[in-house]
Amino acid sequence: MKKVFFLFSVFLVFSCANKSKLAYKQPLVEILTQQENGGANIRFFEIISERAELNMLLNDSNLKRKIKPNDIETSNFIVMSFGPKYKRKNEITILETNENHNNIVISFLESESKNAKDSLVFPIYPYTVLKINSKKEIIFK
Repeated sequence: MKKVFFLFSVFLVFSCANKSKLAYKQPLVEILTQQENGGANIRFFEIISERAELNMLLNDSNLKRKIKPNDIETSNFIVMSFGPKYKRKNEITILETNENHNNIVISFLESESKNAKDSLVFPIYPYTVLKINSKKEIIFK
């Protein structure tokens, strides 16, 4: 009887023990969207780091499910518009991200289709939105 009581007590102690959850570490840079049309008439990179600026992204139909209003407290967002392009298949590739004590350095490559058959009469305006899971200063390379 003592053995049964002892085994029951041990089982009870281990079953009630605090189980720690594994922490999920977010990547430093996330590409939220890459759209072929919808960007601006000029080439620009805008860093969004304040709540008032975030409303523009929260109202976008492509992004509203990917961004929460409280994300601005721990993250910065980057809107990259590439101006008018006359070929399809424009892409941004993040080559490297380096985080040090003061800032984050992002190296990227902008590429476009080399296919001559793909030339367009009317331009398209590609853009990309990135989420940087840090509030440090951002430097483009």
